[in-house]
Amino acid sequence: MARRESCVAPGWWDYTTLDEKLLADAAALTAEQVLQLSRPGFRVVAYDTLEDFYLAEALEYIDAWRQSTLDNPVGLCGPIGPTEQLPLVARIVNDLELDIRSAHFWGMDEWFLDGREAPESHPLSFARADRELCFDRIDKKLRMSDAQIHFPKADAREYSASWDGVRCAVMQGGQGEVKHWAFNDPPRREGKWVDSPPPPSEYRKLGTRVVDLHPMTLIQNARTSGGGNVAGVPTQAITVGPVETWKADRVSIWHAGTHDNPFGQRLTTLMISERIADSAVPMSLLAEHPNVQFNFYRHGIGTCQAEMH
Repeated sequence: MARRESCVAPGWWDYTTLDEKLLADAAALTAEQVLQLSRPGFRVVAYDTLEDFYLAEALEYIDAWRQSTLDNPVGLCGPIGPTEQLPLVARIVNDLELDIRSAHFWGMDEWFLDGREAPESHPLSFARADRELCFDRIDKKLRMSDAQIHFPKADAREYSASWDGVRCAVMQGGQGEVKHWAFNDPPRREGKWVDSPPPPSEYRKLGTRVVDLHPMTLIQNARTSGGGNVAGVPTQAITVGPVETWKADRVSIWHAGTHDNPFGQRLTTLMISERIADSAVPMSLLAEHPNVQFNFYRHGIGTCQAEMH
């Protein structure tokens, strides 16, 4: 029996196709109940101030890079969204005179335009943001070489190969309104996946690749980065895949309450806590990863109670 259609984009899978009881259970969770959903392999953490939140996120970079040596290089995979941690990372490295020359960094994703990755001259370039907000601010005597800073390309082979031989201590991410990490969006509702979305085992076979972006993702990125101009947001992107994600020792997701909403934060936390993996909600596939941490800004968890504005 086919699952119901999305009420947002009928040609796609997304969380609106889930069982109504699961959606209602998620919406009913209080903020304190959300913070009690830890289990072995899944840790839920809260921070009382945004300063503490973004400092803790920045310190994950420092902790990962401090583990790196020439013989055993270690890296971190980081997002654009959030970005507030990036200048803090540079300041800490410089102030501590931390030698990170053996360390690595992987960018999570990049826009795909005109058959290739967006150039760093593009105003929405993720690589440009990483460089301007973080790496260009680090003392050149301390920083890793450009060869150790990996950004996904349209031809993903070199990027994917860079994950072998270097340990990724942590993959950071945010959560989009379509419940993705990086740009691992839900798939289109087509072909053999018309009646039901791909099983998690099938979705997890996906590596770094070019993806079509769900309409919700286009709207979100227009809101957060383009002043609301949806027509100015690229419709495709290159994203790190589940294959690389499962090579990371830990996946750390940061919920400041700005990229996804109170309902979305509740839904994925509940699904991972209850080990409910469904590719219509890509973030829920992390229920199958052995070491996941959700980090919340306590005052950004909000409420799902209906109120008029």
